[in-house]
Amino acid sequence: MIFLDAAATTPVRREVLEAMWPYLTGDFGNPSSHHSLGESAATALAGARTATAGALNCRPAEITFTSGGTEADNLAVKGIALARQAADPALNRVVISAVEHPAVEESARYLERFHGFAVDVVPVDGFGQVTTAALAAALRPETALVSVMYANNEVGTVQPIRELAALSRERGIPFHTDAVQAAGWLPMDTKILGVDAMSISGHKLGAPKGNGALYVRSRTRIEPLLHGGGQERGRRSGTENVAGAVALATALALVRPGQEHVAALRDDFIREVLAGVPGAQLTGHPAERLPSVASFCFPGTSGESVLLELERQGVVCSSGSACAAGSDAASPVLLAMGIPADVAQTAVRFSFDASVTAAELHEAAAAVRNAVGSVLALGIR
Repeated sequence: MIFLDAAATTPVRREVLEAMWPYLTGDFGNPSSHHSLGESAATALAGARTATAGALNCRPAEITFTSGGTEADNLAVKGIALARQAADPALNRVVISAVEHPAVEESARYLERFHGFAVDVVPVDGFGQVTTAALAAALRPETALVSVMYANNEVGTVQPIRELAALSRERGIPFHTDAVQAAGWLPMDTKILGVDAMSISGHKLGAPKGNGALYVRSRTRIEPLLHGGGQERGRRSGTENVAGAVALATALALVRPGQEHVAALRDDFIREVLAGVPGAQLTGHPAERLPSVASFCFPGTSGESVLLELERQGVVCSSGSACAAGSDAASPVLLAMGIPADVAQTAVRFSFDASVTAAELHEAAAAVRNAVGSVLALGIR
């Protein structure tokens, strides 16, 4: 099997399992307990927080551990917007891009339904990018928060986050970015990026599912979503997942800068697919894209049928976001990019981790050519 669905999840790295194992067995204490087991867990949690903060170039106190990217996005969007509204009721608008992950979009819609917020959606161009001009046009004195993802999970397009964040902060508006797909591939220095909040998720980096983190800049007010014992400095109550925090910190430490070799393999794969499949269309930005994502539309086919045929040939990939699996509707991301609905429904995404080889991608490109040819020959739509 050739696994090309790393944007959905990645296998757990051995080093991560070894690092977290003690906190699943002998050192199983609650970090809030005042005895030796609890103190051992608290020490491990503090170490994981410091290491995570080091990877993001921020203070340990600015890190809140969560159950994953979805919770981190919810906490950032709802928590910051509600805190800002509580301080000033006139702040009742949130700005998101047209290509956000459902965790951000649905959080904004929750604020709209239950807290009287208006949601301003910034359009994207044909490559899926937000321009500074488009963002500037959406900002108002009543804007409480801006949230634009760092890199898109379906087409891989990378946003100009530094420029967008700078524009937002010039207006005194906190800026959040969903960096779940970017982590491990793009620079994550929060000071250079200039963001006020950033979400990451462990299982995209070689850690188990169920752990993530939210960076929130000091002095940024945020309302907690979970109430109880006041853990995580009151931002997220609940007994901390010590093993998960250690796993996330370990996975971040294993990230190696410079993924040019993966980008080169991606580009070769894109060229092979476009040359071998007549009518194939690359989606997303041709250059400003993740090294690990190549996505296409194959007009005249059914994306799901192509996926089934690829799996029969030993290639595992997806039609887009794993969070939308099973939906027959065309991808809102592709529609926002101006791709017709009938073409958007033919989308297939290939995503890989740093261990992918040239031989695997060459074999996968041949499988794509055969799969699309078979589906077209059968007239499956």
